[in-house]
Amino acid sequence: YWVSAIEKSTNQQKKWQGIIAWCAAVVPPLAILTALVITLNNNDSYYLYVLVAAVSLYFSIGWQSLREHGDAVAQALDGDITAAQQAVGRIVSRETSTMDEPAVIRATLESLLENGADAIFAPIFWFIIAGPVGAVAYRLANTLDAMWGYRTERFNQFGWFSAKMDDALNYVPARLTACSYALLGRTQQAFACWRLQASDCASPNGGPVMCAGAGSLSVVLGGGAMYHGEWCDKTIMGAGDEPQRNDIDRAIKLIDQSVYMWTGIALLFSMLLGGLFA
Repeated sequence: YWVSAIEKSTNQQKKWQGIIAWCAAVVPPLAILTALVITLNNNDSYYLYVLVAAVSLYFSIGWQSLREHGDAVAQALDGDITAAQQAVGRIVSRETSTMDEPAVIRATLESLLENGADAIFAPIFWFIIAGPVGAVAYRLANTLDAMWGYRTERFNQFGWFSAKMDDALNYVPARLTACSYALLGRTQQAFACWRLQASDCASPNGGPVMCAGAGSLSVVLGGGAMYHGEWCDKTIMGAGDEPQRNDIDRAIKLIDQSVYMWTGIALLFSMLLGGLFA
């Protein structure tokens, strides 16, 4: 409600208004959290800091939510295409009411792969870089992009800054995610798809992630879709076969395995640092 109120009171379709609105939505909560973290550190309140860090990271990550949305589409596809259209409509911005089963599956896979970077790996990356403040800052920026970063008449100018900030914060995490997908599947094919196809994608960060993910799973994604009443031709991503219902489960498994890999690397890194500074 707060973010919607800020947008309604400032949006006159100007870029500078979008910058002011972004700062108004992001700076106050980050200032409060930063002050809390500094206070806890100054008072040597280690366990309270760990609690704040854990809560911040928990609410910044959408791992379980992403899995549940993917599972909901897969289960609906077992017999109710209308329910599947409605389920995928909760995780994509394209129009879903006229989708057939292959289109539903493609949209679901694209959303799962791309949101694996946005909802899971980017918050973890920024948590590693800047602690709870980093994770929450990223989540706020990503949320504002999801709300304001559309190329519609209402948001094309106002949401420009939100979209650019999200692109900047996702640049490194997206490529690390693409590498993770590639290493855990058909590696050579995934890197080839990334190299050859990602530059043609509309999203500078979603392109590498989805192309590498599709190549890793050995499926073909992309093609045309309806967005806000207009037909958009999308780059063909990946290589191999048309995706099937079971590929949704495979995509969720790929994301899970990437989380486990990142967790293992983070633990190893922590142990090495602990040994160096012991």
